[in-house]
Amino acid sequence: MKKIFIASFVLLLIAMGVFVVYYFVNQEEDVQEDIELVSPRKDSIIKKTVATGSIVPLKEVTVKPAVSGIVDKIFFEAGQTVKVGDVIAKIKVIPNMTNLTNVQNNLEQAKLTLDMREREMKRQKQLFEDGVIAEREYMLAKDDYDLAKNQVNAAAESLVIVREGTSSRSSSTLTLVKATTSGIILDVPIKEGANVIESNTFNEGTTIATIADLSDMIFEGKVDEAEVGKLKKGMDLVLTIGAIDNEKFDAKLDFIAPKGIEEEGAIKFPIKADVELKENQFVRAGYSANADIVLERKDDVIVIEEAWLQSADKNKEKNNKSDKKEENKIDSTKTETKDSNQKSDAFYVEVQTSENVFEKRYLTLGLSDGINIEVLKGLKVGDKIKKPN
Repeated sequence: MKKIFIASFVLLLIAMGVFVVYYFVNQEEDVQEDIELVSPRKDSIIKKTVATGSIVPLKEVTVKPAVSGIVDKIFFEAGQTVKVGDVIAKIKVIPNMTNLTNVQNNLEQAKLTLDMREREMKRQKQLFEDGVIAEREYMLAKDDYDLAKNQVNAAAESLVIVREGTSSRSSSTLTLVKATTSGIILDVPIKEGANVIESNTFNEGTTIATIADLSDMIFEGKVDEAEVGKLKKGMDLVLTIGAIDNEKFDAKLDFIAPKGIEEEGAIKFPIKADVELKENQFVRAGYSANADIVLERKDDVIVIEEAWLQSADKNKEKNNKSDKKEENKIDSTKTETKDSNQKSDAFYVEVQTSENVFEKRYLTLGLSDGINIEVLKGLKVGDKIKKPN
């Protein structure tokens, strides 16, 4: 019975040994099969940041009435083109009763003064003709009469303006709202019959229409405080407009705000850029857009993916030394890695030197766009790199 037990134990040990050998052989094959080789390439590296905003006209003007009243007629609507001087709307004046009463009282008082000055002038004229007074006294009375006559005409003119919004001395009519610039009408926010308030020192007035030149557009957006220090006037922007598919628009950075504003817990700085529209290219005002701001660019440089890099920190070096003892136990068919003395940065790649033999190559790195990175020293096009698992 004892012999049977010993024989069974020996068979079990042999089976376990076969399993262990089989396991390590398969592990070697898996390691060998998992190796993937990649190569550097010549490409462009563009480091950029993104600003969100909208496309707006550089010159946008609001047209307001010069008198208060009711909109009697509107001659244009949104989307139509106007020129300077075109009549957009006509206002029907509704006189203010207080102003009307004051003007009427001024006119009556001016007429009474005129009658008094006229009688005085006639009396002085008779005395002068009789030789009682000097000519100078008669001329003073005549001047007073002329002045009173002008005051009556001015009061009468004021009454016409208050009642009708027009003046006989001016070729322009205050009741006609005219375009002050050429362009396209973006909006006419009022309707016929609506009450409007005149624009004056104390009130900005009711907007009759908004006019803009859509051939001269700008991009208005905001950038994060972490990126604003990298921006400079004259930088190139590439605009992507959500409403226009498969088309890019070039722009030049023209303005960077000196003061940021808080938005959703972050500080952002407004920017503006001149949009370079092509001939017959039309962009509507208010389109939302994203701007790619090119911070730095390098063309025709050696590029690899950042994911191919391996860090050469101290902890990894310690782990590598402890792992070498186990690597030496594996058959010579397994990948071999030997250190290079060309350490110029904290990252390296493993470059194939011969069949299944790789060299640890330290790299000098340059510009990165977050996915790809420039290699200044350590690699050339055609090198075979072991891609990390």
